[in-house]
Amino acid sequence: MSAAAALRPGTRVRVRAVGHAGHHRAPFYLKGRSGVVVRHLSTDRNPETLAYGQDGLPRVPIYQVRFVQAELWPGYRGPRSDGLMADIQEHWLERTD
Repeated sequence: MSAAAALRPGTRVRVRAVGHAGHHRAPFYLKGRSGVVVRHLSTDRNPETLAYGQDGLPRVPIYQVRFVQAELWPGYRGPRSDGLMADIQEHWLERTD
């Protein structure tokens, strides 16, 4: 069974700021931060459960999300247009718009 991508390019999202014991794929420095979905990359088996010998099912949508550097790093002095791209699984994202 494969999960359909629910987020479209341009959707504003926030990375869920929840604790997670064990292996997970959401970078800690992005938790609680907002970004914009750039595109749906794929729908793949979940590496968070594959890491523990499970089958990784159901498959999860993975998105490329763009974050503004100045909103991630206090004191960032680069151009406001500087961004960071991250590949994030849908279950770590919540809509903000």
